[in-house]
Amino acid sequence: MTTFRYNFALPTIAAAMMIATAGCSAVKQCREPQLNLPEKIVASESDSMSLADIEWFEFYSDPMLKEILTATLENNRDFMGAAARVDQLRELYGAAKTDLLPQISATVYGNQETNNYHDESHTTDPEYGIKATLSWEADLWGNLRWNKRRQQATYLAGVEDMRAMQMTLIAEAASAYYRLVALDNEIAIVKRTLSTRSEELEKAKLRYQGGLTSEIVYLQAQVEYNTALSLIPGLERQIEVTESALNLLMGRYPGNKIERTRAILEPLAERNIPVGLPSELLTRRPDLRGSEMKLRQAMAAVGVAYTDRFPRLTFTLTGGLEDNDIEHILKSPFTFVGGALVGPIVDFGKRKKKYRAALAAYDEARLAYEQDVLTAFKEVNDAATAYRKNRQATEAKSKLHAAAERYMELAHLQYRGGSINYLDVLDAQRRFLDAEIGLTNAIRDEMLSLVTLYKSLGGGWNRLHLQESGH
Repeated sequence: MTTFRYNFALPTIAAAMMIATAGCSAVKQCREPQLNLPEKIVASESDSMSLADIEWFEFYSDPMLKEILTATLENNRDFMGAAARVDQLRELYGAAKTDLLPQISATVYGNQETNNYHDESHTTDPEYGIKATLSWEADLWGNLRWNKRRQQATYLAGVEDMRAMQMTLIAEAASAYYRLVALDNEIAIVKRTLSTRSEELEKAKLRYQGGLTSEIVYLQAQVEYNTALSLIPGLERQIEVTESALNLLMGRYPGNKIERTRAILEPLAERNIPVGLPSELLTRRPDLRGSEMKLRQAMAAVGVAYTDRFPRLTFTLTGGLEDNDIEHILKSPFTFVGGALVGPIVDFGKRKKKYRAALAAYDEARLAYEQDVLTAFKEVNDAATAYRKNRQATEAKSKLHAAAERYMELAHLQYRGGSINYLDVLDAQRRFLDAEIGLTNAIRDEMLSLVTLYKSLGGGWNRLHLQESGH
């Protein structure tokens, strides 16, 4: 037994008209972002090159810092989670692309219907079959293509979000490392000062006990010694907190020792930092590219909502074997071809409202992108200003340090010569301690501001290659 069932009615002219009218009208109401980029990123600086063009493993030359940054990127749970999300979005994008292809399914079934109606004899009606069905939706209005673009933009936004997280993690780890080294330097200065003041305290005690000086000199020596001593617990606390923060970034529990450079921080040799061109900032910063991808995602959602208002055309082709007797099933093939055009007639404006909502969501994404661009330029401008001013502060602190050191040396010489009293010596020592700490903190701030500038320009992420070309 062979049967052929055909249930399809769609005039060819109507199909041609549908295909012809599908196109760009879906997103014609979506306005482009109004950026009006300035001629320069920073008003006082302009360069065709950018600091951000340097890879992070070249920008950060300290070998121990490189190990910390590598461990952070390998073990940070947030970053690993972002990578997992990219994998998820890649698979969803791949699934969206398959919606344009025919779908094939198969069914093997067997059933038996038993009937026992009034005044009729008991009957059974078995049926066995194997079916394979091919279904395909003709993307007349571009609904499936818009959904594919939406999933593509979502995937690419996830990639850029992961890159932006890498950029942020590198900046956070580098900043914590420089703060840690600066704290090491500061506590070393305090301990060295404490050792000197311990010796001075012992000498003041002997002079006081010998009747050579008054008690006030001895008390002042005690004050200076204990003042330096009181600084150490606070610095040790800051060191432990900073180490704990670095361990967290590296995906480790607190208590693990952070290896770092023991050398005193030196002022940076580089003075002129290139910032690049405004248009390049949009392509260098992953967060801005991610914001752009979210804008594309919103535009594609408008396309989906627009095309969802029109009928959908689907074709089905089913073939297989079917018979009441399983022994004869191979002799009973059948085929079934069908087509259906399904669309809304009366939905009380539901789909139209969804389309308008998608347009409003696009405007929200467009304005968010414009705001992100404005914020990015502000961040670069602020970072460049902070770096420039911190450079000036380092130079001033360096001169202050040299003057305070000479002042302390002369104070000791004059005290030994008897031309000044001991309180003047203590004042000189106190000023030199403040100058030492001020200089190391100024260098720290200079390096931190450079890290911030590097990040704000879009530096700090490897140029990862997408596994999808985007086509």
